[in-house]
Amino acid sequence: MICPYCSHLESRVTNKRNVEKVVRRRRECLDCKRRFTTYERPEIGLVVIKKDGRRENFDREKLKLGMIKACEKRSISREQIEKSADKIEEMLRRKGGEVRSKLIGEIVMKALKKIDKVAYIRFASVYKEFKDISDFKSELKEISTK
Repeated sequence: MICPYCSHLESRVTNKRNVEKVVRRRRECLDCKRRFTTYERPEIGLVVIKKDGRRENFDREKLKLGMIKACEKRSISREQIEKSADKIEEMLRRKGGEVRSKLIGEIVMKALKKIDKVAYIRFASVYKEFKDISDFKSELKEISTK
C-alpha cells in the first residue's frame, strides 16, 4: 500500500477490523512512520447505463461526491454519507450487472430526502435539470405535502 504522506511503497498493518462487509486496516508507513487507514471492499463488476446509452463502470467515489456536494454546508457527517453510499451500492449490486443512471439518481434522491430536505433539493435540481424557479417551487410543494 502506498503511503499517502511520503509515497513509500511499504507499510505494515497495525490493526484490522471487519466493519459491515468492509475490512478496515490501520497501517503504518515503514519509512515516515505516519499512520493511515484503508478500507477494502469486494469488487463486483457493475455497469452503469448512462442517459445517452453509453456504458461505464460503477464508481462509488462518483456516487459519494454527488452526495457530498448536495450536503455541503449542512450538518451531515461524512459517516452518514458513507453509510448511505454503502446501502445504495448494496442495493444496486442486488439489481444485477447493469443499472441505469436514472435508477441511481432516484435512489440517491430518496436517500437524501430521508437525511436532509435541503440536500435533497440541491441534488434534485441538478439531477432533474431544473430550468427555473418554478421547478424549485413545485418540488418544494411536493416534499412539503408529504
